This record gives sequence, C-alpha cells and structure tokens, in this order.
Amino acid sequence: MVIESDADALGSAAVIFSPALTRRLESRFATGTETELQVVGGAANVPGVLSQLYRLDSVAKSFPEMLTSAFVPAAEDAISPEAVALAVFGAVAGLSALLIAGLILARLLRSLSSESATLRAVGANRAVLLGDQLTGVLGAIVLGSLLAIAVAVGLSPLTPLGPVRPIYPGGGLGFDWTVLGFGFLVLTVFLASAALAFAIREIRRTTASRSIEVERREPRWLNSLTQGLPISVGTGLRFALGSGRGPNKSPVRSAIFGSVLAVIVLVATLTFGSSLNGLAASPPLFGWNWNYAMLSGFAGQEDLPAPLIAKLLSHDPFVRVWSGVNFTKGQLGGQLMPMLAQSPGARVSVPLLSGHGLESSDEVVLGPSTLQQLGKRLGETVSFSASPGVTRTLMIVGTATMPSVTNSGGGMGVGALVSTSLFPANLLNLQGSNIAGPNAELIRVKPGLNSTAAYRSLVRIDDEVNANPSSQGQAGGVVSVLRPIEIVNFRTMDSTPAILAAGLALGAIVALGLTISASVRRRRRDLALLKSLGFTQRQLALVIAWQATVAAVLGAVIGIPAGIFIGRQLWIVFATGIHAVPAPAVPIVSVVLVGVGALIFANAVAALPGRSAARTPTALVLRAE
Repeated sequence: MVIESDADALGSAAVIFSPALTRRLESRFATGTETELQVVGGAANVPGVLSQLYRLDSVAKSFPEMLTSAFVPAAEDAISPEAVALAVFGAVAGLSALLIAGLILARLLRSLSSESATLRAVGANRAVLLGDQLTGVLGAIVLGSLLAIAVAVGLSPLTPLGPVRPIYPGGGLGFDWTVLGFGFLVLTVFLASAALAFAIREIRRTTASRSIEVERREPRWLNSLTQGLPISVGTGLRFALGSGRGPNKSPVRSAIFGSVLAVIVLVATLTFGSSLNGLAASPPLFGWNWNYAMLSGFAGQEDLPAPLIAKLLSHDPFVRVWSGVNFTKGQLGGQLMPMLAQSPGARVSVPLLSGHGLESSDEVVLGPSTLQQLGKRLGETVSFSASPGVTRTLMIVGTATMPSVTNSGGGMGVGALVSTSLFPANLLNLQGSNIAGPNAELIRVKPGLNSTAAYRSLVRIDDEVNANPSSQGQAGGVVSVLRPIEIVNFRTMDSTPAILAAGLALGAIVALGLTISASVRRRRRDLALLKSLGFTQRQLALVIAWQATVAAVLGAVIGIPAGIFIGRQLWIVFATGIHAVPAPAVPIVSVVLVGVGALIFANAVAALPGRSAARTPTALVLRAE
C-alpha cells in the first residue's frame, strides 16, 4: 500500500494468513474467514467460479462477494486531488504563457511596422511584407516550442509527484509524445495564428490609402480628466492612458492588459491555494461533519452498548448532540458497496452536496463516485440487497461527501448512507453482543467550550463503558478526526502546490515588469521633449511614477475582482472533482498585499528606464528620432 487513510491506520480486525498456517488453524477459528481469489480471465469468469464455490460451501452464499473493481473508484479518488490540482495549475500557467507571448508578439510586430512602410515605398506588395514580418517570428515560435519540449523532457525525472514516486516503474528521462506533441501543436498553432493576425493588422495599417499619418487629437475624456491637475500628474495620466502619436506610440493597452493579467494570475493563484490549504484543515469539508467519533472495539466493528452510551452522553456537559452509525456493506444495483447505516433524520450525519438527507427507510444518499458508477441520477431508483434473496427498491435522494470513519475501502465519493432498518439484526451485530448498538457515535460538542476538556470528558466515558461489566460492549477510543485517503494523499505533496503557485506568480510579475518597462522606454522621445521644455528631473520622475501608478491601479481594480472570481471557480471545480464540500476561501490580507505590491513593483520597474531616459541628453534622443 502506497498510502492509507487515517481510518486504515487504526488497524483492522482482519489478519492475513498463509495457506499453510490457515490449514493448521482452520479448526480453531472463532469467527468468520475471508478468502481472496485471483480468477483467470478476470471478472467475466467470476460467476462461474462462485457457482462452483457455493456448491462446495453453501454457507458462503450468506456472505456477499467483493470484486476488485469495487475498489477502483476509491483508488481513483485517492489520486484525484493531486491530479486535479496539478491540472488547474497547468491550465492557468499555460493560458497565462499564451497571453503573455501574444502581447510580446503584438509589440514585436508593431515595432517592425516602420520597416514595412519603407518596403512598401520601394514597391513591395502585401505578400512580401507579410513574409518579411513573419519569417523570423515563425522561426522563433518553432524554436521556442522545441525548447519548451526540451525543458519538459529535462524535468521529467522529477515526476511523478506524491507518494507514488518511490515505486513508480521506470525512471530517468520520460518521453510522453502524446502530451508533448499536443503541447507543441497548441503552442505553434496558437502563436502562429496570433502572429499572422497581428501582422495582417499592421500591414493594413501601413498600406492604407493615406501615406501620411494624420495627427489625432487626444480623446476629450482624457483632456477633461487632466484639466486642473499639476502638470506632472496630468502628463503622467496622458502617458498611461494615451498611446501618443507617430512611430513612437506607446503600448498603453498592452501595459494595462499586462498589469491586469498579472494581478489576475496572482489573486486567482492565492485564492485557489488558500482554499487548497484550508481543505486539509477543515474536516467538515471532507466529510467529518462532527467534532469527535467514539468508536467500538476491533476498529469500529463491534457494537457499543446503546443504553449506557446514551445515558452517559446525555449527562456530559460538553456534548450538544450525537447520532449512532453502523459500518457495513450491501449491494446496490448488484454491486457491493461500503455503507453507513443510520436512523432516518439523524441529528448528526454526512455533509450533503446535493439533494436532501436520509428521511425515510426507502431512500438512499450516495457518494458522487458511486452515483456515477451505478449510472444513476438523483430521483431515480436503485435495487438494494443486504442479504441473499431479499431485495428492495430505494430512491436516490441526495449525494454527500462520505467520511473516513473505518477502513471500509471507500473514499470521499464512494459509498452510501442507508437506513439501519434495511439490515437484519445479525448483520449489524456481527459479534453477537447481548446489548446491540451502533459501531460508533458521531458527536458534536457545544460551541465555545474548551476542546481539550471536551475530549478528556469523552475519553472518561469511553473508559467507563469498558470498565462496566454489564455493558456487554467494548469501546475502542475517541478520535477527533480521521482523514480520508484523498486528503492524506494531498498532504503528502508537501510544498508542491506552493512551489507551483510561486512559479506562476513569478511569471506574472516578470511579464508585468517587461510590459511596463517597454511602455516607459517608448516614451523616451516624449521625455526628451519635456526636458527641452524645462521639466526638471523630479518632474520627469513624477511623470513616470504616475504613468506606472495608473497602470498598476487599473490592474488592481480590474484584476483583483476577476482573480477572486476565477480562483473561486477553479476551486469549486477542484472540490467537485474530489467530492469535497465546495467552500472556497479568499485570503483578504494577501489580496490587499497584491494590490499594494503591484503598485510598488510597477513604480520600481518603471523608475529604471525612466531615469535612464531622463538622463539621456535631449539632443541625442531627438537626433536619433
């Protein structure tokens, strides 16, 4: 076993014997045995093998068989948090990279537009212009995509992540040509298409019927916005919101879009990461919808003495409400499933994802994986059987996150909640206790009380049950939380999500810095003119500061709400995929710091090229222009 849930770690009443030891001890067995078989030909030959076994041992018919396929949903659920989280980070990183590359292509092709105008003047047609602009760009796209594949192959020895890595077959460099080929195709096709569209737009602009560009006035709203403001502030706003005129147009829209994109990536990553970290720390989100569980002996497979437990819990000053539950198995739609059995309308039960809880004995609440495995929907019916020859029809009324309470082989999305009245008494009392009761009590304590004192009080009740000779039952201890295999597996990833999030954040920050830096550099001519008109170094610095500030503020105002929305939606998709309760968390302090950090970073990035441009002699800049 690579990983196990907290319930599995409690131990099991089952012991695995070798065939030789089984033959020596079989006459002395005090309880039932289970036999594991590997059938030649797989599941198709199972019915024939079982029919032969039943002819040899008629008692075996009284106990349901379990196929290996019944464990497949639980195994898939175990790795789904890691797989879905990595998929989300990969999707965000890929989309961000494509958008950033698109911005770079747009700026590059715009910078080549002056060459297109020159070629047009000497008689080049549009096809020649298009070839001139795209030849180098397409070559760079292909080489960049090949470099991305080389990097992916070079990093392949670090995968797979998680607890499966030590036993993963193979090792060294990995060549998943399906994934790499599809990634190469997406990169080249998307970026080549974007480059073609940008090139056609620039060629149309440079080959327009008017060979002389008409000087356009600034928009009226921009003039109105800057009226009455100090000249440094007004000029900075014009730089940030107006692209300027002539061949030195500033990529204003790219700068603003880059700022918005960077903030969106950062905030979405923080929101998703905060929700991801909060999942393992919030037991109600993964099915543990109570504070404590008092288990019976043999890892929750014996019975607790119901009358004594009820008396002790009702007098405990820390207990608010409790409900009993049995851990069993039954057949749904002809398939053996792990089940929780409770009285309908129990005060403490599993957290619902859809529909409503168990309200009558002819209803069933399913885990989402089990619902999908059965091919059913809410409102439909499914056959139920707890013992051979007795079948009932139950209505599916809801889905729920199934908790890890015992080592029943289930997962957060696997299993069913049914009424205890559907099971014969002998199946709910396998140890034959004189005083039957539940296998566990699910307990919620009163809010605001000391949790340590509440736990100690429940432990005293557990000890009193075991010390009472008339209880005819055995308590197995009090547990505060048992994490399912999905959460245990996710926790083994350690800092992997944080590293991926930091990588995305770094990429977004670098993209923002490049975009703002390019926007400021394109204002060198304007800064030189302002300097020749008498602007001081301090005034020029204020102009650049306001230009960067406006881009950062717009990025924060638009990017923060959009990032929160995207991060929440990504988390809901993730939580739904692993069958957890979808409750996204927004890290308010971190989001505020993103807005402040974007403002500081934008000014810091813009200050360097702005200072260099301001210190450049005016005559040198104007002569170069």
